[in-house]
Amino acid sequence: MRPAIKVGLSTASVYPLRIEAAFEHAARLGYDGVELMVWAEPASQDVGAVEELSRKYGVPVLSVHAPCLLISQRVWGADPIAKLERSVRTAEQLGAQTVVVHPPFRWQRRYAEGFSGLVAELESGSDVMVAVENMFPFRADRFWGTGQPSIERMRKRGGRPGPAISAFAPSYDPLDGGHAHFTLDLSHSATAGTDALELAQRMGEGLVHLHLCDGSGASTDEHLVPGRGTQPAAEICRQLAASDFTGHVILEVTTSGARTAAERDVLLTESLQFAREHLLR
Repeated sequence: MRPAIKVGLSTASVYPLRIEAAFEHAARLGYDGVELMVWAEPASQDVGAVEELSRKYGVPVLSVHAPCLLISQRVWGADPIAKLERSVRTAEQLGAQTVVVHPPFRWQRRYAEGFSGLVAELESGSDVMVAVENMFPFRADRFWGTGQPSIERMRKRGGRPGPAISAFAPSYDPLDGGHAHFTLDLSHSATAGTDALELAQRMGEGLVHLHLCDGSGASTDEHLVPGRGTQPAAEICRQLAASDFTGHVILEVTTSGARTAAERDVLLTESLQFAREHLLR
């Protein structure tokens, strides 16, 4: 009998709470571990602090998300090469199996030119898998806007949203880079208008990590609770359960709209129950 697939909680799923809240929720609700999102919060950047939280709550770190978001461009310095290397070393120290990383932004030319080789080199010297994540195009007017999405402001004025552009090199499809390992994110596939089942099939055995969430196909990255959008979340889970998948499934859902602690608990409990039901082996 194949072992059960471990289900973790992204520390980003409790935002705007601190990462300690993710460890507490994971322990109390019955998650198998957490994915550490490295970003502006100092504790997320401090391996010792994360190790202490892991011991305090008895919750392991299953994966590390490298600081490659637009909002974390200066976390761990400005050199994306050094940041990815540090992410792998952090995962090793924490006993995490996977580092999740986005494809390079187009303006990171040196990083983009050597990205595939860097990923392969890091994997050759470590047991940690570097799983490149599928992304999505941006609307030009939203990408450069601030505050209320400018796409919505334009609609209210009767205008049209700008064209979709890819900010990633060579593209937002990680298979264009010839990597060995991939993360499939179902909110990103929704925003990109990508067929998630076809993408998973193309990833094949290279699919080693799943960000379980959902999306409605909106032009923004929604990270809905799985089952509340249009993505084939249940089918993807069942396919993984029926396969030799040995990776982890991480709930990366948005709970920032929860008005109370009880509402956040409902969202995270529903997400975990969805995963357990459809990943049953």
